[in-house]
Amino acid sequence: MASSSSKKQFDLNAVPNVPPEIRCSSFSSQKDPLITSGSMMLDDDIAASVAKGIITPLDEKLLADRTDDEAINESMALSIQCASSVSNMARRLQVRGNEVQELRTQVLILQRRNRGLQQENKELKKLVDSYANDMRKKYSELEMNTNRLREQ
Repeated sequence: MASSSSKKQFDLNAVPNVPPEIRCSSFSSQKDPLITSGSMMLDDDIAASVAKGIITPLDEKLLADRTDDEAINESMALSIQCASSVSNMARRLQVRGNEVQELRTQVLILQRRNRGLQQENKELKKLVDSYANDMRKKYSELEMNTNRLREQ
């Protein structure tokens, strides 16, 4: 039978007073040093770092103050949180990867349109130049005819 003490709620916000310590992370994508006074129980970034093998002294103290059952339960909860953080990160990366692929496709489409428009612009410029040349010739002819008419 399960006793009432095994259903005890854990207060993850109970934080002992510990001076901050800075530890370099082995988590290769993390650029900033990890402040070990933080808690993986309260911070997803730290939880992701812990998933890569870092445990903070604050978390060691938090777990040391727990009974064996509480420590086991919280360790399991932390493992689930770490797995959830990694899973969420993977989903976000997949969504961003899909967005990048969609943007690449749009860029290719726009580049093709741009090439088509550039070609069309060249053809239109040729037509305008041809039209301008024709107009110059007609203007010259009209001017000559006007001058002849004046002379007559």
